[in-house]
Amino acid sequence: MTNPNANAANDIAAHLHSFTNLTAHEKIGPLVIARGDGVFVEDDKGNRYLEAMSGLWCASLGFSNKRLAKAGSDALYQLPYYHTFTGRSNPAVAALASKLLSMAPVPMSKAFFANSGSEANDTAVKLVWYYHNAIGKPEKKKILGRVNAYHGVTVASASVGGIPTNHRDFDLPIHNIMHVDCPHYFRYGLPGESEEDFATRMADNLEKRILEEGPETVAAFFAEPVMGAGGVIVPPATYFEKVQKVLAKYDVLLVADEVVCGFARTGEMFGSTTYGMKPDIINTAKALSSGYAPISAVMVNEKIYSAIAANSGDIGTFGHGFTYSGHPVSCAIALETLKIYEEDNILGHVQSLVPQFQKALHSYEGRKFVGEVRGVGLFGAIELFADPEKRIPFEPSAKVGPRIVEIGLEQGIIVRALGDTMVLCPPLIITAEELDELFERFGRAMAIFEESFA
Repeated sequence: MTNPNANAANDIAAHLHSFTNLTAHEKIGPLVIARGDGVFVEDDKGNRYLEAMSGLWCASLGFSNKRLAKAGSDALYQLPYYHTFTGRSNPAVAALASKLLSMAPVPMSKAFFANSGSEANDTAVKLVWYYHNAIGKPEKKKILGRVNAYHGVTVASASVGGIPTNHRDFDLPIHNIMHVDCPHYFRYGLPGESEEDFATRMADNLEKRILEEGPETVAAFFAEPVMGAGGVIVPPATYFEKVQKVLAKYDVLLVADEVVCGFARTGEMFGSTTYGMKPDIINTAKALSSGYAPISAVMVNEKIYSAIAANSGDIGTFGHGFTYSGHPVSCAIALETLKIYEEDNILGHVQSLVPQFQKALHSYEGRKFVGEVRGVGLFGAIELFADPEKRIPFEPSAKVGPRIVEIGLEQGIIVRALGDTMVLCPPLIITAEELDELFERFGRAMAIFEESFA
């Protein structure tokens, strides 16, 4: 075992962390996770935790799948690296592309590979612009994201996302990227307004924005089926049905960000199926490899592919790609992941657990400080308020979300706080018994928190 003191000291001295209060980190230091087994992980001090967030939504097959480890090891010995520039390929990337297209929720023509959801969404932005240049509509470039959406952290993908802290002091969003309403019925529904009426208002507001900008200038609408990092915001009834009618009316592309929702998380293989979405572009990552290797995929339909292919013929090349696009090791792991989903009937397993998970999740409705409980499939959120009835939030200085996370660690469970919203997203392989254990540990943490505010 490595030296925990040395691990912490090295981390504080040398490591620039993602999404971290860096000043506070210098004093508090890291939680160093050293190993994993199934749905559990262990830190470098020997403390064991039930990982109720799948890492960052991604470790769908848990933390010790031997088939994935072997797939990666075999691939390293066979072909540790090669690129996909200038028509080069490798067996794993060709097989993975074919497999993904066969699984897509709507017909797709080609798959492009990158290394993260951020890069996938960044690529989609570029493809939207390239496509409209290719079809002779150079003015049709504006991209609509949604307030509170998360699409990544590159310059373009963070711009499409609508989370203020991801824009602040980064000089984002960039030109031609703007935001429309967050479809969170609990927060933004009007008194007496039904979910369906709220969805109608959201679609009407989208249409108004397109008309204000000029339909000839609006290129694409980006949407997660369920808004993950925004707080597991489930779309209101009829939302995507109504939104897609507006997009079709004004010839606006739909880009489905399936980075969190893809591969059985919502109880269907894709969130697009769960909510009846018919996207032109589909972005996936995370559970594509169960988090075992960095990889993402952008799938495009034939309309888009044929236009960009013709344009590349005119220019002489399709001038986009990454050194590690279609990396043979990542592709081999991803391909094995998709095989496991099918051979082990992971979707059926998820569907069998959804009632148990959602029942336990919704048992928090009416609890002290709980304003809303929401979720679908095997992920959900519990949003907390100082006064739920009046929807008065806690003071930021109370740091309620981080406080519960810390109590959870003491109870042997890792959860995530998005503000004062507690999020659960366990590995898809979790058993019924482990689900009971998850909610038992989480329940202890919540009870301790409630007592502390009595």
